[in-house]
Amino acid sequence: MNTTPRSDSSRPTHRHFHRIAWLAVALALGVIVFGAFVRLSHAGLSCPDWPTCYGRATWPSHAGEAADHAATAVRVFEDSKAWREQVHRHLAAILGLLVLALALLGARRRRHGIAQVLAAAALVGLSIPLYMQANYTMAVVLAVAGELILLAAAVRWSNADLARIAAVTLMVIVFQALLGMWTVTWLLKPIVVMAHLLGGLTTFSLLLWMAWRATDLPIRLADARVLRRWLWVALAVLGLQIALGGWTSANYAALACGTDFPTCVGKWWPPTDFREGFVLWRGIGVDYEGGILDGASRIAIQMAHRMMALVAFVVLLALALRLLRTPGMRGWGSLLALLTLAQIALGIANVRLGLPLHVAVAHNAGAVLLLAVLVSLIARVKPPRVAAA
Repeated sequence: MNTTPRSDSSRPTHRHFHRIAWLAVALALGVIVFGAFVRLSHAGLSCPDWPTCYGRATWPSHAGEAADHAATAVRVFEDSKAWREQVHRHLAAILGLLVLALALLGARRRRHGIAQVLAAAALVGLSIPLYMQANYTMAVVLAVAGELILLAAAVRWSNADLARIAAVTLMVIVFQALLGMWTVTWLLKPIVVMAHLLGGLTTFSLLLWMAWRATDLPIRLADARVLRRWLWVALAVLGLQIALGGWTSANYAALACGTDFPTCVGKWWPPTDFREGFVLWRGIGVDYEGGILDGASRIAIQMAHRMMALVAFVVLLALALRLLRTPGMRGWGSLLALLTLAQIALGIANVRLGLPLHVAVAHNAGAVLLLAVLVSLIARVKPPRVAAA
């Protein structure tokens, strides 16, 4: 007698789980792209305090409202920039609430699951006013305690109903909030700025994977295992290139070569200082806005980004060609090839046009879309089912 095999997909415990997950994916994409706009428009330090902006939950409407706040000693209020930073924070906070909702839904069928998620969220929430009162040690202790509760839950729970991945995503977004705080309080420290970018993309990737799994639309392919290995290699290469792009932006090295391409300051290989350019930790208390590295160090960062871009271009196009030759995957292959070519063109345009804001933001968005294609395929591509007798 034939029996219908049970689905190997991760299924959520609530009928609206996938809708909330897709809403979170869309919002995460918006937060990342708007965050790039904030950073590239030099508004990243326009609210020197955190999580308020010159002591306000929103932002001052004019300089007079900010004049009496201590943050003015750090940075003079600019009304054209402050709203960008604070709107970005509010959007990120809404995203955090959506991720919290997913974690609570995922924990519904776990013993004391909801209580654990709420306890972790309460500890993190309590750490915020403590931080604002300059009680930094206790704030960190509470935030770490909340993260440990989520970690313990994720280790114990299975992912059959997406409970584990939902808890991990909440962990990541809590740490992402801490990175956002340190980005401001540590004055755009490059390692924190780069980590904040990677944290946002990790959050987006986890949400996208979760949304596809909750929607349960697998792509069954005979050579799924081989293709998945290709996808993971491409994801690793793209991740490294994105990290280098974040390091380039955080160190203000995007125009280290001037507007020359493919040469750099008129040479194929100008003087570089890779050792100094890739020092990750330089201490706290330095204002990194505008960058502190010399020309040779910034050129080294820019050249590393260009070389890795070539590697990523070859790997992604090779994957796109393989998808084009796979029946049923030609649409995905065409999309990946188009996005790869567009991303290379935007990168070159950034240099040749002197880093115009709209092109730079589009370049960041292009990286997110490439990531979305790879993560979507990793979540969906599976081998054919074998009917059980």
